[in-house]
Amino acid sequence: MSSLTSSSLLPPVWDGRCLTLHALPAATLGVVIDGSRFIDLVAGEDGSAKLELAFSPSGNACLALGIATGDAGHAAFGIELGRPGLHAVVASPQPLRSLGTGERLVPPDAMPMQREVAIVVPVYNAPDDVERCLDSVLAHTTGPSRLIVIDDASTDARIAPLLDRYRGIAGVDILANAQNLGFTATVNRGIALAGEADVVLLNADAEVAASWLTGLRRALHAADDIATVTAVSDNAGAFSVPELERENPLPAAWTFAETALALWQDAGLAYPQLPTGNGFCMLIRREVIAAIGAFDVAAFPQGYGEENDFCQRACAAGYRHLIAGNVLVRHARSRSFGHERREALGRTGMQVLRERWPRYEADVGAQLFSFERRVLDWRVRRIHAEAASRHPRPRALCLAVADGILAPSGYDTLMLTPSIRGFALGRRGDPPLETSEQLDAHTASTWLQRLAIDRVVLAQMPNDPVSSLLAREAIRLGVALQCGGHIDADASPGFCGIPA
Repeated sequence: MSSLTSSSLLPPVWDGRCLTLHALPAATLGVVIDGSRFIDLVAGEDGSAKLELAFSPSGNACLALGIATGDAGHAAFGIELGRPGLHAVVASPQPLRSLGTGERLVPPDAMPMQREVAIVVPVYNAPDDVERCLDSVLAHTTGPSRLIVIDDASTDARIAPLLDRYRGIAGVDILANAQNLGFTATVNRGIALAGEADVVLLNADAEVAASWLTGLRRALHAADDIATVTAVSDNAGAFSVPELERENPLPAAWTFAETALALWQDAGLAYPQLPTGNGFCMLIRREVIAAIGAFDVAAFPQGYGEENDFCQRACAAGYRHLIAGNVLVRHARSRSFGHERREALGRTGMQVLRERWPRYEADVGAQLFSFERRVLDWRVRRIHAEAASRHPRPRALCLAVADGILAPSGYDTLMLTPSIRGFALGRRGDPPLETSEQLDAHTASTWLQRLAIDRVVLAQMPNDPVSSLLAREAIRLGVALQCGGHIDADASPGFCGIPA
């Protein structure tokens, strides 16, 4: 490949959707958007490379574009896509907002919080990881759910007394296999015990944070043909962010909880699609299990390929699989089996997948670097880069007209203010983040999701139409609801006098 220098660059051309870059043949073009690396392109024989934007990566109408060069080490020049008259290189400019947002929102008739979710955690040794995992689930799970923990005949003597500590907790089932059944059979036992509930498969070396299950639920209910939703992680192969297939360190200035909250707020809702999920933290729709069966124990007794095979069967039945880029789950990886055995099991499982699903690897390759995935990784890079300058806080939405409403302590509070022109949502003293001439269920739902609202604060008796509307949408989407001094993270119709 040729080395790109500032002198070898020609002005880019933007036609409203596709960006065409010009340089020397085979030159590597590092595209930088708003100061963060987005993608590396290689120019063809004619010296051109194209980047088609399905939507604005930042959601803004304009983007600052730069091309990283070998001689300068930074953007050689900048243009603002969507704004005319700069460098005379923007042809037929159109605001990027006209491309849409790529968001997958919960539709108005979906009830993501209604069905119970069974969280299945297979356990084999690694007691420190198990304790961290279970404590995080109990601390951060809201909505109808229960926790099913199955010890697969661990050889570590510390496991049994550790699990005994969780017995008797409401909604927690602690079970043990009489003999070692292997990972896949243990998972299938948990799926069977879950009854009619949707199922989350959660590795015992994973750690969750606030809103994790709410986020997975919303993504699953974005469409009826979504079979599974997998979280992103610091260390989960193709589901690692911002650099896939790597162990990504968390920002030094943030805790895991702060990093997860930052992604919840800023990674967006343009969930990338893949032909598979990953069982380290994967929510499965119950109808899919009923249609295609559980995991194949005979072919994948110790795991490492069982969820890929399951997902391929779901694809064959017409379902899809999404990545919830706004749900970050920390993953230790390889604690139960060790790195070498994990690699061996992975090779064996991949051979079975190749025989059963000859197109599997090609399909993964075709979707792994989709535009939606590029945007997700770019957003996470930007989030990490901001860590030294801010500390994220959960967000609350308060009605500005409600007498006696105080902003909850520790929250980033947004005020919903009605006026003769409609409604505006934003922080006091700042320009509005969102405005609307009227507030209907669609607008309220969109704002609650897009702005990652964690709590809605209403008056003691929310009898007015706006309060009732916000309360219903908060309940539907799993947003904690505060009426006066009463707070309920699992509010349902009837809470604080709110009608169904």
